[in-house]
Amino acid sequence: MADVTERMLALLSTLQTGRPFSGEELTRRLGVSPRTLRRDVDRLRGYGYPVETQPGPGGFYRLAAGRTMPPLVLDDDEAVATLLGLASLAAVGTSVAGGIDDAATRAYGKLDQFLPARLRPRVASVRSSLETSPQQAPNVTADQLGTIADAITRRETVTFGYTNASGERRDRRVEPYRQVHHLMRWYLLGWDLEREDWRLFRLDRISTPVRTGDRFVTRPLPADSALEYLRQGINRSKQPVDLLVAAPAADVIDALKFHDAEIHASDDRHTNVRLALDSWQWLVLSLAFLDADFQIHAGARFTRACRAFGERLVAATPHTPRTGGSQSTSPVPDSTDTAT
Repeated sequence: MADVTERMLALLSTLQTGRPFSGEELTRRLGVSPRTLRRDVDRLRGYGYPVETQPGPGGFYRLAAGRTMPPLVLDDDEAVATLLGLASLAAVGTSVAGGIDDAATRAYGKLDQFLPARLRPRVASVRSSLETSPQQAPNVTADQLGTIADAITRRETVTFGYTNASGERRDRRVEPYRQVHHLMRWYLLGWDLEREDWRLFRLDRISTPVRTGDRFVTRPLPADSALEYLRQGINRSKQPVDLLVAAPAADVIDALKFHDAEIHASDDRHTNVRLALDSWQWLVLSLAFLDADFQIHAGARFTRACRAFGERLVAATPHTPRTGGSQSTSPVPDSTDTAT
């Protein structure tokens, strides 16, 4: 019976992702025969879970949405992760009524009502032991995110008022492609029908988004992903910089936690970093917290500024033997100039 229970929970956890699964995929995931799968699906239906079945070629199993459901089935780790996710989201924003942080706060207090009795004490323990620091960020509403998500799923054009960085408001008509969360901001990437080009919109500057019902065919995106397109746009006017740091990746990640950086361990003691910066001062400030040697590869103007600052520091301090991190000897990629 324990094996049956474990198998049923695994099947339910898989179906609760919301997407359809073919019978072949489910039998492979669960390691059961097609006959056992059919019996387990019948058991779920007997427990009140609305499992839809589409027979024949292209057939699938899917857990129907929008109906009254039995308690949410999560294992211990999933329940804790869900609670922490809600707590983190609730801490980001400005506590505006209707904001996504406000919705997360309400859900945070209700989660245990939808869990089996066995998990409720664990969730209550985590909640009572947890505090999160507030993070100020532009707020968006759950209704905004939901309306645009529906339009993206149904490939419907949306209209909305948009206020740009200069405070000018204009009506926009857009074919929405993706919503992206990046560095505490929410963005919409879509094809602007008036400008006939891809555009990025801050969701906190969008007002009254409306689905028009006009359908469209998705255009090919000039990037591998919406996030990559967003980062390319944000970093277009910034200075690209490559670093080789004589420190473990975990230490570098902590020092550069407020930068949009690509960080990869070269080995146990060296880390490669790629990032884009508005000015060299931001980099120097962050690297000052690392007790490690590093090499900077960037444009000549950037590295000259770093070298000049280093010379001012040397001139401002008495001569003492050098201590601390050891000079990195790992190879670094070619670049316009280097400052060490």
